[in-house]
Amino acid sequence: MNTKPYTSGLGDNAVVITRVADRQWHALDDDLVVGRGHAEHRADGRLFVVIDAWHDVIFDRLAEAMTAALSAPLYTVVDEADVELTAGWRRAGFTIRRREWEYVVPTDPQVTGLEMVVPPSGVTIVSAGQADENLLRAVDRAIREEVEATVGWQSMAAEVIPRPEGDTIVDPTKYAVAAAPDRYLGLVRVVRVKRPRIGLVAVRADEQRRGIARALLADALGTLHRSACATAWAEVDESNRAATALFDGIGARPMSSNLELVR
Repeated sequence: MNTKPYTSGLGDNAVVITRVADRQWHALDDDLVVGRGHAEHRADGRLFVVIDAWHDVIFDRLAEAMTAALSAPLYTVVDEADVELTAGWRRAGFTIRRREWEYVVPTDPQVTGLEMVVPPSGVTIVSAGQADENLLRAVDRAIREEVEATVGWQSMAAEVIPRPEGDTIVDPTKYAVAAAPDRYLGLVRVVRVKRPRIGLVAVRADEQRRGIARALLADALGTLHRSACATAWAEVDESNRAATALFDGIGARPMSSNLELVR
């Protein structure tokens, strides 16, 4: 356990930055916790840091202690509308790595224009919960390898969720797929927690620009619409022009944005 006292001006006592666990820190002012920080490795191997502090000076001291103790590169994600938090991370030496837009997506096919969309010849859409797990895992691995060989999977707007080592398909029932007779060509993942979320839409590189992604979205959004969900949500990396065009083309609207920062 490491401690680092300093005078904060918050009270008569020195505020102490305490490392309470391997990747957890507390800021204490006369035994009152006035700030917390923690770090965790996400499933893609990157180390993300989070600080929750009452005052800028506490934030800065926590950031100073954490960045001194942890190996770079370090990452964090902030709501772009949170100007104060963004400024705090910038003071700590973090810079903007990428911007991700959060879209609200209508599900009504008459609004999206997807009511008449059909998959290309020789392709069948297999709805969520009906995919063959072996073929699903195979197309997921193939797409990830293609992305990693080009722009890098870290640039994709896909949630990072706990999973067994090496297994990227946690719940096969969340996926609909585009199927050819001998293999799967693409997939879409929809997760329902508090609101339906399109976590991923992806198509094999050699099958792109055939309308498969639109057909996958038509199936996923149509299913949501029939279950009385008027909207879904999706995140799109600002640099992903194809995904931006896809969602813009079905009437999705950007509602907010997140910044991924790196030091």
